[in-house]
Amino acid sequence: MSGFDAWLSAFSARAARQGVAIEPLQQATYLPEVIAKDRHQPETALSLPAYLARVVTDQQVEAGRAALTRYGDMFDRIEARYPVDRHIVAAIWGVESCYGAMRGDVPVLSALATLAYEGRRATFFEAELTHALRIIAEGHATADMRGSWAGAMGHTQFMPSSHRRDAVDADGDGRADIWGDDPTDALASTARYLARRGWQQGLPVVTSAQLSLSADLSQAHSGRALYPSGWAALGVTPVDAPASPLSLWLPAGAHGPAFLTSVNFSALRAYNASNAYALAVATLAIRLAGDPVADLDWPPDPPLRRAETRNLQSALTNAGFDTKGTDGLPGPNTTHAIRAYQRKHALPVDGHASAPLLARLTADSSTD
Repeated sequence: MSGFDAWLSAFSARAARQGVAIEPLQQATYLPEVIAKDRHQPETALSLPAYLARVVTDQQVEAGRAALTRYGDMFDRIEARYPVDRHIVAAIWGVESCYGAMRGDVPVLSALATLAYEGRRATFFEAELTHALRIIAEGHATADMRGSWAGAMGHTQFMPSSHRRDAVDADGDGRADIWGDDPTDALASTARYLARRGWQQGLPVVTSAQLSLSADLSQAHSGRALYPSGWAALGVTPVDAPASPLSLWLPAGAHGPAFLTSVNFSALRAYNASNAYALAVATLAIRLAGDPVADLDWPPDPPLRRAETRNLQSALTNAGFDTKGTDGLPGPNTTHAIRAYQRKHALPVDGHASAPLLARLTADSSTD
């Protein structure tokens, strides 16, 4: 018996003890291509403007407007039931599957079993595999359900746990079918997902802001939410901001565009924990609605590669600003260290990991 077969047998026994029907696992096979994709995801991230240019294209906008027209009655029903802007739901549909054209063709049970067996995120994928089996037992899908290599499924790429929490039978056929050609259940489920995570209808996802030369940027990325008047007192002037608590986001640091984000930005991040994703969905939604999108002045510096971020973390730590590790991921500890360094050297305290900052730290270390 292979290692995978042995693992699958052991998992089946554990699942059966939890009352999970395990018969569909007879179809599960090991998919080496899934492991290859999981281990070799590109380390070099696109810059945010490059990502937006790739995701929010004229073709995406044209296809999305056609879909909104074709399914107008369906969007009317969904929006009446779940108060979430149809253009946001359509934008998620576009970003996730090109409006249903690319739903994924990988056997979900095999993909999840392979990833759980591989072990890097075993607990997470075992739980998702259990949810997938329960979805089949509940009659929503068959054992041959398809999705992405990571187990995301359907028109809007729900993971099995999201399906079991938030999927809804909107067309009344007795199944929450997010896989089929009819997108009704998938899009209603997406609207429900956002509504349950605090979406406020009529509130913009992001709004632009202008920074004064003396703006206090220490609250950027901190999660602190202030009303527009509170930000204005700190030198951050909102542009057409709603009378609602907003958080400051500086995706390219003090020298790039400044945004104030609402609870709707947080709802989109719950769907996909990426600021770039949330901004792309919001931007596509604006264009789907026929509204103009302002041109943004991005600095020319590309984002740091992971190896460069490791170098930055090492340089900060060596300079006395401990990042608590050098994993190449600019998390809260790295942000805190950057801010401390910036305060000491009278730089804008934006906490942003950038190529100019790395160059400065490298130059400083060479003169020590």
